Amino acid sequence: MKAIQISAERQMNVVEIDKPVLGAGEVMLRMNYVGFCGSDLSTFLGRNPMVNMPVIPGHEVGAVIEEVGEGVPDSLQPGMVVTVNPYTNCGKCASCRNRRVNACEHNETLGVQRNGAMREYMVLPWEKIIPADKLDVRTCALIEPMSVGFHAVSRAEVTDIDVVMVIGCGMVGLGAVVRSALRGATVVAADIDDEKLALAKRMGATYTINTLTEDVHARLAEMTGGFGPDVIVEAVGSPITYQMAVNEAAFTGRVICIGYAKTEVSFQTKFFVQKELDIRGSRNALPSDFRAVIHYLERGTCPVDELISKVVTPEEAHDAMCQWAEAPGKVFRILVNLG
Repeated sequence: MKAIQISAERQMNVVEIDKPVLGAGEVMLRMNYVGFCGSDLSTFLGRNPMVNMPVIPGHEVGAVIEEVGEGVPDSLQPGMVVTVNPYTNCGKCASCRNRRVNACEHNETLGVQRNGAMREYMVLPWEKIIPADKLDVRTCALIEPMSVGFHAVSRAEVTDIDVVMVIGCGMVGLGAVVRSALRGATVVAADIDDEKLALAKRMGATYTINTLTEDVHARLAEMTGGFGPDVIVEAVGSPITYQMAVNEAAFTGRVICIGYAKTEVSFQTKFFVQKELDIRGSRNALPSDFRAVIHYLERGTCPVDELISKVVTPEEAHDAMCQWAEAPGKVFRILVNLG
């Protein structure tokens, strides 16, 4: 069967691999759409230290159940539209012991530490299959990245009395915008791209700030009566945005960190103490976050077409990644149509 493989820096090819064999307790999926995410771009550019090369990328899945093995619950049937929880958990580490399996110390994400979903067929344990039968299969490829933003909002314990600033309006950041708005918060979307900011406003942001052209501190003071945001979600992974989050958060505010900074970040640590900040990491997502995203998408109000920058064939994937690398800020999601 056909698969996409990244073998080295900027080397991506379509390869032939064996079709997997279905076992007991497993589900065989026919992959329809799989999204490229930022980690896949980093792998393609040779900048992902967590990846084991060569690797089949992809963990943002829209698929149909092809076949189920012995012992699979009746709730999963051939023909169902599904997505996938792409993380593993060991069941033994501190995170698993605390039931925060999304942050398992030994997690292996599809397309990073193990081969991913950009192949025609894939077999997974039934526990990792998430039904989404009310959605079309293409939309299902957007569930996982949005769930990461939803999870960050849960980590922040956002309520309707909060002002939430989301820095970075890519797919993950937009997930945080949507979830915060659904919880009744006042949402401030921040980015360097006006088109992304306009989309963030349509998806629930009350205010927007272009951090390149506007005075961020002055705008936030105006919006919050001088207090600053109660919650800031960092969804970029840049030293500048990490520092902005700490500097601009309200006293006793919560800073939620999603983005991986590629270099060291220096802070004025006095703000940690003076403001008594809660600084929390947010990693991956829990099954409840997936369900929440599916519930949101079922409403039909999400501008799905605007979140999909391009749909390509496996043979077109290499050129699409090269184009994304040239203009990373202009892409939400590239989906690969695997048939």
